[in-house]
Amino acid sequence: MSTWFSQTFPNVVYQGWGGDTGWGTAIFQTLFMTFWSAVFGGLLGLIFGIGLVVTGPRGITPNKTIFWTLDKIVSVFRAVPFIILLAFIAPFTKALVGTQIGINAALVPLSLGVFPFYARQIQVALSEVDSGIVEAAQAVGASFSQIVFGVYIKEGRSEIIRVSTVTLISLIGLTAMAGAIGAGGLGNMAVAYGYNRFANDTTLVATILVLIMVLIVQVTGDWLAKKYNHK
Repeated sequence: MSTWFSQTFPNVVYQGWGGDTGWGTAIFQTLFMTFWSAVFGGLLGLIFGIGLVVTGPRGITPNKTIFWTLDKIVSVFRAVPFIILLAFIAPFTKALVGTQIGINAALVPLSLGVFPFYARQIQVALSEVDSGIVEAAQAVGASFSQIVFGVYIKEGRSEIIRVSTVTLISLIGLTAMAGAIGAGGLGNMAVAYGYNRFANDTTLVATILVLIMVLIVQVTGDWLAKKYNHK
């Protein structure tokens, strides 16, 4: 079996598992970027998404100025292609993390690249919460935080999980472009050590590993969404 694998995937074997260009390193880099970008970008997207809902025309605290500001920020960041965002915010990235290249530097554009998409997803998810339940909570004197966490988040948690799953899958895809600033990862493995060197077996294996990650996220997300769907 090992002989067949070595003969069929010679470039994959050549890359090895450890080292700067090994498969273990590439997998770790992809997981590292995905996880921390999801944390930072997800938190920012959640804040903006909630803000858009509660300050909107049908929100619990309508505010045209704040809504317009949040909406335009999300729209502008969402309109910028990720590969351009990488270069555009390079000075900000260096000021924040001390460097423009590498895996840590990639977290900044990845977080800012995914947050507007997630913010819109959260806005849609929370807007679908039954307005009658929100009005009932207001009628009994529920506080702002009680309505946000006890009504919006609780009632919309199944849909929030679904949009989080979609966002996480999109983020895995964005990590492939992070190789442009030396962040590594499976995307960089597929392009730099596969496509650019005509090593089709390397590209194939890197693609399969990414697909496995996506499948795990999708299956887990679907299961959690179904579990917390109380409808």
